[in-house]
Amino acid sequence: MGESKSKKEQISTQKSSTASKANRIKSDVTYGMKQYKFVFIGLILLTTGFVLMSGGQMPSPDVWDESIIYGFRRTVAAPIFILAGLIIQIWAIFKV
Repeated sequence: MGESKSKKEQISTQKSSTASKANRIKSDVTYGMKQYKFVFIGLILLTTGFVLMSGGQMPSPDVWDESIIYGFRRTVAAPIFILAGLIIQIWAIFKV
């Protein structure tokens, strides 16, 4: 009779140690899905900003057209996207 009781205690001890290992593994994960979503959103904004900033080839090498190089898209919109992406990245990394 005493042996069966100790076996039950051993089984319950093994179950609790397995559960604590599972909890420890879950708590070791640094980032959750929410942080990864924000990192992905930040990467999309960064990529969009760099794509908006690209280009600017002159149609003729003899003619200089400032509107191609210094347009709203490259001087205002692209940096806003890039800064927003960087801010979201920093926030997602440091958010606890």
